[in-house]
Amino acid sequence: MTPPRTHVPWAAAAALAGLTAGTARARRRLAALPVLDPGALPNSTPRTTWHLISARGVDVDDATLRAAVAHAERTGLQVLDLIPGRLDTERALSLLRLLDADASRLVRTAEARGAGHAVLVDEDVRRRSGTETGTALATAELHTLLKRLKEYAPAATGVAIAPRLAAPAPDPALRAAELRAQGLPPALVTAAQLAGLALLLRATATDRRWGAAAAALYCLQPALVLGGPGSPLRPADLPRATAARPLRSLGAALRTAASVRPSPGPPPELEALRPYYATELKAGTDRFFEPRRPDCPWCGSDRLSVRTSVPDLFQGKPGRFTLEQCGDCGHVFQNPRLTLDGLDFYYRDFYDGLGDGGAETVFGRMSRSYHDRAAMLKPFGTPAAWLDVGTGHGHFCDRARDVWPDTRFDGLDMAGAVREAEARGWVTAAHHGQFPELAPGLVGRYDTLSMYHYLEHTRDPLAELDAAAEVLPPGGHLLIELPDPTSRLARLLGPHWLPWFQPQHQHLIPAANLRRALADRGFTVLAEEHGRAHQSCDFFGAVLLTANRLAPNPYRPWGPGDATPARRAARALVQTAALPCYAVAAALDTARTAVARATDGGNAYRLIARRNPADPEAG
Repeated sequence: MTPPRTHVPWAAAAALAGLTAGTARARRRLAALPVLDPGALPNSTPRTTWHLISARGVDVDDATLRAAVAHAERTGLQVLDLIPGRLDTERALSLLRLLDADASRLVRTAEARGAGHAVLVDEDVRRRSGTETGTALATAELHTLLKRLKEYAPAATGVAIAPRLAAPAPDPALRAAELRAQGLPPALVTAAQLAGLALLLRATATDRRWGAAAAALYCLQPALVLGGPGSPLRPADLPRATAARPLRSLGAALRTAASVRPSPGPPPELEALRPYYATELKAGTDRFFEPRRPDCPWCGSDRLSVRTSVPDLFQGKPGRFTLEQCGDCGHVFQNPRLTLDGLDFYYRDFYDGLGDGGAETVFGRMSRSYHDRAAMLKPFGTPAAWLDVGTGHGHFCDRARDVWPDTRFDGLDMAGAVREAEARGWVTAAHHGQFPELAPGLVGRYDTLSMYHYLEHTRDPLAELDAAAEVLPPGGHLLIELPDPTSRLARLLGPHWLPWFQPQHQHLIPAANLRRALADRGFTVLAEEHGRAHQSCDFFGAVLLTANRLAPNPYRPWGPGDATPARRAARALVQTAALPCYAVAAALDTARTAVARATDGGNAYRLIARRNPADPEAG
């Protein structure tokens, strides 16, 4: 007799497992948060060396201020976000989901997360960040301010619970703005809340026992996390939030959706740029391109073929860009390439201006890559002075200090952001300009030099390698990371393969070509990684570029300037339809990353090379 098949309630089991893990994680994070001692006294005078910036409607009493300063002084913090002891249940749980804290301080690589009620900052950070005090801010503005302050105190920013600090009632109409200020798209937050409720409903409907257990845990979660006599957070609405959680969660999702109001017209910051772009584009885009070259810039072969041809799928600026591949050495390069004026035009408002916030968010979420890049040097030596070429805002240098705390990290970049990196303290010294031009003045000053996703942006990668050979002494180390044009997904995804990154990437260099070029310049490659250098962006990037191609931003200042209702509706429709595609793409990227690391393949590679000792017989 065949035994009956056992039905596995996957939906209910997944919901129960997720809720259990989330409850345990929230309790751990709450237990790790320090609580201010109202009786503690600071060493300094609080209102002369420290500044308190609060949200509108938040009053911080003197005892709480003294306790906050005393806690910051004792723990070596320069920025301290204060969490009200009576913070409402929804915001308390949301904060615990987001918070990445190590006892009293946020780790260097963590995103700045706080309650959005009051922030204590010392005079040094206030001065370097250019922060004005004396004016109460909206909660969203305070979230934005905390992010900026942490940039100037990346290893000295913390959070603490202030038991005496009152929390005003949240304004549902401002919820969307507050989420955006924390880097959380309101649409995705709403979708996640509704998806969670739908999963819980399905779990309850498909299996009475497991579903009831999941539903009970969901309702009891606020009390399990925040309840009990020893809880440092005691929301006044905790009983109501526990008793009617499903309805309150549904209401919160709907209120978030309702707080997203469509713009009545073009955003002012975009319209302010329209005259500039109209002037630049009046003469067309042909002037931004050099004549097409007939041979490979790497080996000189004339056996060229078109690899792909794409428009600007990131910003949607006018123009079309062609990548050609050499039939002999495999080098891929932009042909015709952009002129210097063209590079200025297409880079504008990508890493700075309009694109500054987005670029900061992307670079700020690459902590694992930064750590792995720095750790690659460990088997081969200890760096004393490290120059990061193409450092941008200095994210790598800041994160690499966790691996090499005694190393001096300097940054070089042609963009002015390198000066900001110096002001933040992310680099010790900033070099502003082109590396080959600055190289003679850098000789003998560094024993380690890095070029992470830099060479592909340059006009002449071989000249950059010549400069590296000039700067580094014998025994010095050069670390390079690049996209890999031999990736299988480059052919599968075609023009929507994100690492083509047009129009910015001028050259995509196969690893074999780079190894030979380094050997010609007196370097020995010590190690090479492909799987660990893989960036999990192939499928997600393909969805992003496809959505941008189908419905570009109708308000873009370099666009036609006619954001008709049809164009706006098309943009909204495509972006909404893309949401489930992003979820599937993220899952595919996770699987792809696991395969890449297991097989040492992927969409990028990194290597480390040592400068050979000078040949005594040379010359």
